[in-house]
Amino acid sequence: MRRTRFDIIIDILKVSLEGANKTKIVYGANLNFKLAQEYIDFMIEAKLLEQEDHKNSKVYNATEKGIELLTKFKELTEAVNL
Repeated sequence: MRRTRFDIIIDILKVSLEGANKTKIVYGANLNFKLAQEYIDFMIEAKLLEQEDHKNSKVYNATEKGIELLTKFKELTEAVNL
C-alpha cells in the first residue's frame, strides 16, 4: 500500500523528535535521499522542522508545531481505532 504525503511527514516527525541527520531520516522514514531532501525543505518552510548546524552535518528537529501535529495525529488514530 502506498503511503500518503501526510504519512511520510508523520514518519519524518517521529524520527526527528530527538534530532536526526538526513541519513537517519532516510532510513527511519524509508525514503531515498532526494525525496527526503524535498520533504525536509517543505517541512522547514512549513515550520514543522528546524535545522541546526553541527560541526560537519545538519541536524533536524521537530518544532513545537510539528510536535503538536504528531499529538493530534495520535489522538485521531486512537479515536478511530486504527
